[in-house]
Amino acid sequence: MQVQTMLLSQNEIRSVITMKDVIECVDKTFQGMGDGTVINPTKVNLDLGEISDFPPYSGFMNAMPAYIGWCDSAGIKWAGGFLGERKKQGWPYITSMIMLVDPKLGDFRAVMDGAYITNSRTGAQTAISLKYLYGKGKSLRLGLYGAGMQGHTQTLAISELFDISEVIVYDVSQKAAERYAEDMKNVVKGKITIAKCPEEASNADVVVCVTQSKEEFFRYDWFKPGMILFPMGSYQECSDECILKADRIIVDHVGQALHRGAMAKLGTSGRLTVKDIYATIGEVAVGKKPGIGAEGSRTLCIPIGTGAMDVAVATLAWSRAAEKGIGGSYSFVEH
Repeated sequence: MQVQTMLLSQNEIRSVITMKDVIECVDKTFQGMGDGTVINPTKVNLDLGEISDFPPYSGFMNAMPAYIGWCDSAGIKWAGGFLGERKKQGWPYITSMIMLVDPKLGDFRAVMDGAYITNSRTGAQTAISLKYLYGKGKSLRLGLYGAGMQGHTQTLAISELFDISEVIVYDVSQKAAERYAEDMKNVVKGKITIAKCPEEASNADVVVCVTQSKEEFFRYDWFKPGMILFPMGSYQECSDECILKADRIIVDHVGQALHRGAMAKLGTSGRLTVKDIYATIGEVAVGKKPGIGAEGSRTLCIPIGTGAMDVAVATLAWSRAAEKGIGGSYSFVEH
C-alpha cells in the first residue's frame, strides 16, 4: 500500500485558513498547554552564525516538535531566520517547513511551507495573550517597534479581537514605516502615527517589539505603569531593568523563554530563574492564575513561539486542504 503525503505551498495554505482561524487554533493550543493535553519539548537551536563566528552565515534554524491533543496531531517545524546572504538577495527573513505525522501510525500526513503559518501564529499569540491579560473587547493604544512582516501580522491579529484606537509605529527604516501605514490603514480603526523617535512609540497601553535589533533599545523609563510589554524579537530588545523590575513576567514556555530571546542573558547567567516567572499563558488561559494584573502593574509578556502553535495551525490547513482537494501528494514509502 502506498502512503500518500500531502504537499502544500504557501499560497495553498493562504487559500484555506484565515487569521481568525489561526487565532482560534492558538487559543485552543494555549489552553491545551495549560491543562497538559499539549506536549511541547523545548526547541533545539542550530546556530549558523546568528551569534557564533562559525559558520559565518548570520542565521539560525530551530527544530520544534509538538503533539496537540485537541486535534490529535503531531509534527515538527524546522525554521529559522537569516540576515546575511538571504537579506542581500532581498528574501524574507524567515524560512520554514512543517511536517505533520499521524500520532498513532507514524506516517507523514503532510509537508508544507511554514513561513506564512509562523508569521500568522506569532501575531495570534499576542492577540490571545491580550485576551487574557488585557481583557477582550477593550479599546487599546498600540506601540509597535518593527514595521516588517511581523509588524503587519501582529496588527492584523490584534485587530481581530480589539479596537485599536491608535498605532504608533517606529522602524529604523522610514520607508518601511510608511509602507506599514499604507498597508494597515483599512485594518486599524483608529489612526496610525509614524514615530519620529523610538521613545514616542512607548506612549501606549500595549507595546510590541518585533525587530531584528541586537540593541537593548526599550528603556525602563518608557515601561509605564499599567503597560503590557511584548519583547518578541530573537534578541533582547528591552533593558535588563525592564525585565528585573517588571511586576509580572508571563511566558508561553518557561524552558525556552529563559534561554532565548529577551531573557536569554539573564536566564543563562542565573540572575533570572523559574521562580521569577509569574505564569505561563496556558496557565492563565485555563484559570490557574489570574490574567488581569493589579492597576498600574507592569506586565512583561514573552510568547517566544512554540512548535505546538505551528503544528496546530498546520493540522487545520491539512484538514481544510483535504476537504477541498487542494495540494499535491507524494508517496515516500510503501507498506
